[in-house]
Amino acid sequence: MAGLAGRRIGRDDVDALWHAAALARKQDARFGGGNWRTSAIARTLSVQAAPMLRGTYSDEIGRGLFTAVAELSRAVGWAAVDMGNHQSAQRHLTHALRLARLAGDVQSGCYVLSTMALQTFLAGYPAEAADMAEGAYERARHLAAPRVLAFAKLAQARAHARAGHAQDAGAALHRAETLLDQIRAEDDPPWLGYFTHARLASDAVEIHRDLALPQAALRWSREAGAMSKDQFTRAVGLRTAVVGATYMQAGEVEAGIGSGHQAMDILAPLQSVRARAYVADLLAAGGRWKRHPGIKELALRANREMRVPLPA
Repeated sequence: MAGLAGRRIGRDDVDALWHAAALARKQDARFGGGNWRTSAIARTLSVQAAPMLRGTYSDEIGRGLFTAVAELSRAVGWAAVDMGNHQSAQRHLTHALRLARLAGDVQSGCYVLSTMALQTFLAGYPAEAADMAEGAYERARHLAAPRVLAFAKLAQARAHARAGHAQDAGAALHRAETLLDQIRAEDDPPWLGYFTHARLASDAVEIHRDLALPQAALRWSREAGAMSKDQFTRAVGLRTAVVGATYMQAGEVEAGIGSGHQAMDILAPLQSVRARAYVADLLAAGGRWKRHPGIKELALRANREMRVPLPA
């Protein structure tokens, strides 16, 4: 694998790109996809990373380079998803998938394609997303590490749940959980280390909320355990909002209101369109009690602090 004429790319350059990608994931999780810290990573991709692809390098360095730039492009794409900019997200994720394939990196390709599945179902196409996640899993099932395959199965479970396919969602979620139990330290990719049983359980709450199974969702919430609010700010806030919506589904309106306020305490400072959507979903779940003083107060706060439209 050889680049175009240009400066020589070495191991330190590739390591710097992996550092930038890790920083992008952390900034996005803490501050949201629209924060200036996260946005700066897009400039790193275009100004620093892209020109490296036109440099010169050995085959080994080239494969590492293409994989590192793929992960950086994936991280930028996911930040765009968080801001509801699906056109930009699709462009970056497609670029990331192409780079992963050029690198011959099956694990990276599976991870990127699974991320594309999540983007697709969040854009409103759950059936297509489920097929995409299944394709990611099948292409990599004999080559990728268990944690990577588990991520693909979780993406598939979330898509099936959004489509209302309870049996398929349950099967995919169970497979993801089983795969996480099979993790081997010797082949576990460090760039997916954040995807743990706690993170899976957090997503399982949302899966069961989407299936209108509030008691199962609340059981998963109790099993999820604590995640660092400082490290995974958005994920903790979204999970809290989902729990609030689940309480509303179960008819526990006061608990739902309490979770709603907790979610806004966490999410209001973030630059995240997706965070606003989750709070809006919570308010929609409480629509039966829209005249309840607590619901009215929650809606007014969401509008004032997060620009969430007031319910009709």
